[in-house]
Amino acid sequence: MDERRTVKVSKYLSKHLRHQPERIGLEPDDGGWVEIDTLIAAAAAHGFRFTRAELNHVVATNDKRRFAIEGARIRASQGHSIEVDLGLPAVTPPPHLFHGTVARNLDAIRADGLRAMNRHDVHLSADRETATRVGARRGRPVVLTVDAGAMHRDGHEFRVSANGVWLTQAVPPHYLGFPERP
Repeated sequence: MDERRTVKVSKYLSKHLRHQPERIGLEPDDGGWVEIDTLIAAAAAHGFRFTRAELNHVVATNDKRRFAIEGARIRASQGHSIEVDLGLPAVTPPPHLFHGTVARNLDAIRADGLRAMNRHDVHLSADRETATRVGARRGRPVVLTVDAGAMHRDGHEFRVSANGVWLTQAVPPHYLGFPERP
């Protein structure tokens, strides 16, 4: 499977497993799971055909492990804008986590902190390198440091997705460390 096709199938899966399942007639369960055969048939009925082998390739090779397969079911690992319960337990975070963004967002972040926006949670990275890659998707990256240890001590809950993304409802500005010059 060539890289362009892999990206195309991955984007299609993200759109319909994370944001718009109803657009192709999917009804994920409470945990976001759908039957793989149902997904493939629904996609084909709406003009986008892919095989089980292509789906398996996308899941296996996605560097961010965006999707999880359990038996005959698939779901997105995190990043949903639809209501789902990923069933992730609360866990103690490392002392610091990181968030990648771009300079044009800094004023709003300084004022309001990090908010989930159209997703269920704020996404954080365990290392600066991953946060840099995330921020670079929208321009020149700026990496913020999150005092996750202090947040946890103050009662904020953290969960970690199957693909290692740290999730929390919001990060108030006083827990954020900003670079001196973005």
